[in-house]
Amino acid sequence: MPRFRGAWIAWRNAMLSSPRFQQFATRFWLTRPVAQARARTLFDLVAGFVYSQTLAACVETGVLDLLARGPTRVESVADHCGLSPDGALRLLRAAAAIRLVERVGADWVLGSAGAALRGNAGITEMIAHHPLLYADLADPVALLRRGGGGGALARYWTYAEQPGNGGAEDVRAYSGLMAASQPLVATQILQSYRFARHRRMLDVGGGEGRFLEAVAAAVPALDLGLFDLPAVAARAQERLAVAGLGARSTVHAGSFLHDPLPHGYDMITLVRVLHDHDDGPALTLLRAIHAALPRGGRVLIAEPMAQTPGAEPSGDAYFGLYLLAMGSGRPRTPAEIGAMLRAAGFGAVRTLSTPMPLTCRVIVARHD
Repeated sequence: MPRFRGAWIAWRNAMLSSPRFQQFATRFWLTRPVAQARARTLFDLVAGFVYSQTLAACVETGVLDLLARGPTRVESVADHCGLSPDGALRLLRAAAAIRLVERVGADWVLGSAGAALRGNAGITEMIAHHPLLYADLADPVALLRRGGGGGALARYWTYAEQPGNGGAEDVRAYSGLMAASQPLVATQILQSYRFARHRRMLDVGGGEGRFLEAVAAAVPALDLGLFDLPAVAARAQERLAVAGLGARSTVHAGSFLHDPLPHGYDMITLVRVLHDHDDGPALTLLRAIHAALPRGGRVLIAEPMAQTPGAEPSGDAYFGLYLLAMGSGRPRTPAEIGAMLRAAGFGAVRTLSTPMPLTCRVIVARHD
């Protein structure tokens, strides 16, 4: 089969790269719609950076928030954004082309994509910090040759190249980003797994505790714990106290790559943590979790994963290069994560369905 598939791919590529075939495909009525769709896809690949920069400009200027208040004239957009009327019109027309805004008569309003974007604060926070990623990807070949890290994104995620380090100011930015982007992921996890079967849950690498808050609201009888670096744990302690969960939760400070995890929990969660670490540290973490859990205890891993059907670009394309720039980790397939779990001593590995696998898939394994 691989031999026949290779021959088919070679023939297909020869045809698609032929100028004569391309001209034929655009003229023939039956192949014209396919040729036009393929051309649009190829153009979107070429122009993708411009689209993302248009999106970034809309977030930075606050134009989406302005239009969310109601229909707005271009002159008001210009005043709000500090642009000339011509500059505002050019931004609005570019944003309309990618459905962030749309025109209604002489006014401008939110488009379908812009409305959806405003409903997820985490995405907006990600866009706001993307200039760091774009700076590192200005020379992608150089990034690949040096093996990743060493740039603006690695300095933002302080734990990537300096595990266990970072004071309160060092962790403030990335902790805030993780907290803002957590609710959508938390909802998917809670819809995929029944936490009520457990007595005590520990969220390792739990940041400021937003996932813990979501679980607390959904499962009132569950005792909660959080483990993260000291500076992050201090922020979590404050947040959980404000949320009224101080008496119900225990915050543990330490490095999960160097310090033992606390015992006494029958469920341990890793929410967007494993893919932030290279294979060696990731396996060390899974073995530490296995050592902390009792027999029959569960570990739950939730994160975007490679080779997700229908969402392949989010894995190896986006997160593949994002984590490379960050200097630590890689997206993994469910099969690769399952193999690591078994190597750490776990069994009964299951991949659970989630409503939006593009942003989050869930794997659960049992301590045997």
